[in-house]
Amino acid sequence: MTNVTTPNFDAVQVGDALPPLNLPPVDRRMLALFAGASGDHHPIHIDLDYARQAGMPDVFAHGMLGMAWLGRLLTGWTPQAQLRRFDARFQGITHLGNAMACTGRVAEKLEVHGERCVRITVQSTNQFGQTKIAGEALVALP
Repeated sequence: MTNVTTPNFDAVQVGDALPPLNLPPVDRRMLALFAGASGDHHPIHIDLDYARQAGMPDVFAHGMLGMAWLGRLLTGWTPQAQLRRFDARFQGITHLGNAMACTGRVAEKLEVHGERCVRITVQSTNQFGQTKIAGEALVALP
């Protein structure tokens, strides 16, 4: 387990980038493990025949797996207890073989309900530069 140090509100600047999270290519084993861990066993993610009957060329990653990766990006930067909000928009399918990179940037410093916070924009893109998920998070900082 990584020892996460909470960034300091005064030291963080708008435009600062979070350390990126680069992931290995999506494979069937990864999808099966996530299905077991999440309880989401929808066959479109694990059954090739089902995916083809649905008009897809193959199985593909769960949307929530991509969101979990963005969550890892955020909690690699600051402890989970500091996360106040996390929203995402799914913009594309994450196919087998996609090697995802999750990135984030400080977009705004603000006060919310008496807490000093930063708004972080996040996104995941594959090796071809295609954005699969985009969103933002609100993080309270000391």
